[in-house]
Amino acid sequence: MKSVKFLTFIAVLLFSQYALRAQSGAETSVKEVIQNLFKGMELGDSAMVHQAFAKQVTMATAYRDKSNTPILKRESSIDDFLRAVGTSHPQTWYEEIWNVQVQIDGDFAQVWCDYAFYGGKTFSHCGIDAFHLHNGKDGWKIFHLADTRRNEGCVIPQEIQKRHQ
Repeated sequence: MKSVKFLTFIAVLLFSQYALRAQSGAETSVKEVIQNLFKGMELGDSAMVHQAFAKQVTMATAYRDKSNTPILKRESSIDDFLRAVGTSHPQTWYEEIWNVQVQIDGDFAQVWCDYAFYGGKTFSHCGIDAFHLHNGKDGWKIFHLADTRRNEGCVIPQEIQKRHQ
């Protein structure tokens, strides 16, 4: 009886380690998609950015207008975003992220992080990015991206601020 309990314990332990490694590998893959998105923005490479997204994507931005009215802007295409990334602009776009939280259940992932956006050395805005990703035949792809935007009340880590001075 003791040997059955011991073998059961060992089996559970081994399965748990396998599951943790699989989760860790999936988390790394999900983070790579997000990092490649921002690297593509930095390089002005719309093809690289496009690779991060699924075929059908929704995007939303929550912000306040000049009269402080809450606005939710929705888009059902990333075409304008890709065009903006790929169009030559005088400053490099940097989207710096921190406090990255990844949750995964099977082939669905959710990523939540703080961000600050810079055009070259100039701060533009900050907020929260919220990504939803699906793991399909082409790997992890973003199918929904929502963010908040503000340019006041931003608490940006010192190391990020120093990179853009």
